[in-house]
Amino acid sequence: MTAWFLERMHGFGSADAIVFDGRTYSYAELLESTAQWQEFLDEKGVRAGQVVALEGPSGIESCAGLLALVARGAIVVPMAPLPDAKRTEFHEIAEVEIAVTVGGAPGKDGGDGGDGHLLRHTGRTADHELYGELRTARTPGLVLFSSGTTGRSKATVLDMTKVLGRYGEARRPLRTLGFLNLDHIGGINTLLHTLSQGGTLVTLADRTPDTVCAAVAAHRIEVLPTTPTFLNMLLISGAHREHDLSSLRLVTYGTEPMPLGVLQRLDAALPGVRLKQTYGLSELGILPTRSRDNDSLWVKLGGEGFDYRIRDGILWIRSDMAMLGYLNAPAPFDDEGYFNTQDAVETDGDYVRILGRKSEIINVAGEKVYPSEVEDVLLEMDLIADATVSGRHSHVTGQVVQATVKLTRPADPREVARRVREHCGARLQPYKVPLLVQVSQDDQHSERFKKIRSAA
Repeated sequence: MTAWFLERMHGFGSADAIVFDGRTYSYAELLESTAQWQEFLDEKGVRAGQVVALEGPSGIESCAGLLALVARGAIVVPMAPLPDAKRTEFHEIAEVEIAVTVGGAPGKDGGDGGDGHLLRHTGRTADHELYGELRTARTPGLVLFSSGTTGRSKATVLDMTKVLGRYGEARRPLRTLGFLNLDHIGGINTLLHTLSQGGTLVTLADRTPDTVCAAVAAHRIEVLPTTPTFLNMLLISGAHREHDLSSLRLVTYGTEPMPLGVLQRLDAALPGVRLKQTYGLSELGILPTRSRDNDSLWVKLGGEGFDYRIRDGILWIRSDMAMLGYLNAPAPFDDEGYFNTQDAVETDGDYVRILGRKSEIINVAGEKVYPSEVEDVLLEMDLIADATVSGRHSHVTGQVVQATVKLTRPADPREVARRVREHCGARLQPYKVPLLVQVSQDDQHSERFKKIRSAA
């Protein structure tokens, strides 16, 4: 059922497939690595339907290992390198039966030594009913975890045949940066879309503004899929002025609301580059989108295989490749198959603007405050490089607005708080003005370059 994907890759032959650790690998070499992985899995007795964790950097071997496991019909749990506690948590939730740590290449002894892959059996039996559905249908599966910034991570189970079914005929190969790792639906989509088109995926071990811009220049990258948080970091750093980014044709951004000021500065900093908002969830896949304009936050959603509705200001989506469910939580589908995204939105004709997660809305004495709205206003100040807004508990109003800001230059925190309240007071309703202002030198984002907003 997945053989067609590998067969298409055979047709790309000597074309560049993956750049990893400074070396370029052709499609023929990627397929050879995939065949070596298949031999390794044969020797270790890995069978269709088994739950296999694949942990390693998003390079040539991780990509080949993922393809080999999918071709075998396994249920794959891709993971970036993790701390022991988080790895244990993920293994328990996913009922991992086999854990593979990606090495440099399969060892001659079958992978248990040298710089080869390490495989161990955990002793678990994965008997979740969702796994039973995949085994009955004889289809490979994919398990992805949410970022878990507000609690225990949710584990999404997808039918990999439906995921692969989203990638149509090859049209135009492009050179794309693999910014998001393979443990993220955006990273999976970038990998599969690039390989299905005969394009080149450039992977990076270190994702700083300078290393990303240097990679764009060195490898003539045309597509940069990333996050609003990272794009703001890039603008603050000035790295885009230090490297030749003339090859860039498209920058896509998603995973969180984009501050309008950041988008407008990005449009000015990268003339001639198309800026496109994306929308996707592990539970549903990546939707086709079309931004109204480069400097607009309004976007059209949907296309073949997707449909949406808006109920009480919340976005509900139906997808042909929707997850089977969560391993550790109820699945919020309605009777017609629409999924509650928990994203608050507003509409303008056919266009939608994503305001943020319902769980992140701050309730001040019954009035709603969207963090992104306050962050937009804060980023208008030349003193502020970055801002993260969240709610803080109040015995009087239920919650108050708290802003954590990173400065462009040193300043007295009391003066910063005064200027913030003055600026926001002139631009926002009184209940939206930050009552608490904290100055921080730290970046307020997760390893996925997404803002962390935790209500206190």
